[in-house]
Amino acid sequence: MIKEFRLPDLGEGLTESEIVAWKVAVGDTVSLNQIIAEVETAKAVVELPSPFAGVITALHEQPGTVVEVGKPIVSFEVEGDDGGGVPPGPDDAAGQEARREPNLVGYGAVLETAGRPARRSRSFASAAVRSAPAAVPAPPAGNGSGLAAPAADRPAERPRSTPPVRKLAKDLGVNLEDLAGTGEHGLITRDDVRNFVGGGDLPVASSQLAGSPAAGAVQEPATRETRTPIKGVRKFTAAAMVASAFTAPHVTEFLTIDVTATMELLARLKASPAFAGYKLTPLTLVSKAVLIALRNHPTLNTRWDEANQEIVQFNYVNLGIAAATPRGLTVPNIKDADRLSLKELSTALTELTDTARAGKTAPADLAGGTISITNIGVFGIDAGTPILNPGEAAILALGAVRKMPWEYQDEVALRQVMTLSLSFDHRLVDGEQGSRFLQDLGTILADPGMALAMV
Repeated sequence: MIKEFRLPDLGEGLTESEIVAWKVAVGDTVSLNQIIAEVETAKAVVELPSPFAGVITALHEQPGTVVEVGKPIVSFEVEGDDGGGVPPGPDDAAGQEARREPNLVGYGAVLETAGRPARRSRSFASAAVRSAPAAVPAPPAGNGSGLAAPAADRPAERPRSTPPVRKLAKDLGVNLEDLAGTGEHGLITRDDVRNFVGGGDLPVASSQLAGSPAAGAVQEPATRETRTPIKGVRKFTAAAMVASAFTAPHVTEFLTIDVTATMELLARLKASPAFAGYKLTPLTLVSKAVLIALRNHPTLNTRWDEANQEIVQFNYVNLGIAAATPRGLTVPNIKDADRLSLKELSTALTELTDTARAGKTAPADLAGGTISITNIGVFGIDAGTPILNPGEAAILALGAVRKMPWEYQDEVALRQVMTLSLSFDHRLVDGEQGSRFLQDLGTILADPGMALAMV
């Protein structure tokens, strides 16, 4: 029996994903839940497990192709009677049973089509007039062969393209039915759309026949520009940052503090047998300090609900950590971080950053954050104005720890100094509230023992 696996919804209603790499080939025998592909959603690269045990008979999409959710991407031959190779109809009992077949957990419900009206075929008469194709000879009259009508007499199928290309065409006022795709299997690409617009009313297929430049045109070296499609994590991050910057009124405050005591504590913890095997960094201790300071300043752990005109107070902390990855910035979060001990927090931070840098963060780990930290100090930066992660009230940027002349016990001494940059949503957090939180955080980092007074 041949089974098709359609691209599932990988979380939060995502409508498309890009095939990054296949881990199998046609003819391979795979087991249930074996990883068969890597796909990139708008948030992360996700490993796709096999829903069947069987033999791969076809890979329907190539790496680099953006595929809509619900389209078949791979076919399997599995054991069982296929009923003579005729797929069950929507009203057949077998068809109803097939639709009740379990799907992968977390990948969305199996689409039900029974009872829905069939989509009407689109009329392509106007397209035929615009394109003015050459006449197709009619078949001999009265042949009585029962053969299908010529292709020109049948409704043409929808032009093959990806959602981003269709949006580009819509924005530019281009009818995809007028284009001849130059991609694989006739796929219409972005360049096809752009070339059509640049070539006036000439069809793309005709405009590309001329390989030489126009007379007098100056040819620029191809290396002068490099164009990278905006997609995946980069596309999602850009949209989120624009939405945040133009929705939440940002305010940023700065505090430069002496963190010598915190750095000395960090050195002692690293040397302690109790923390052997744990990866401890300044981020670990700052994260713990943020969680302690939040207890007295809950307004920084809130969300603005525009639809219901409510302020949502979180009684838990999902701590987001901004991570730079080869595919762009992601902000996975540690669930219920306020309940973790320092050791547990250290382990969670290590796993979170390693997974993010490997591009394996699950979509669920990127959702539901309540407050975030970004460590710009690892790049040697002292301060900045971080943009809020959408849906959160505050984000803290950690600057580099530097040895600087500093006032200490009424004298000037060489101390380890850090600048904290706190951005917050002024709809949710007043200036006084943000300032007091930053002050308490600085107090803990300047003297970690003060945390005992805040617990």
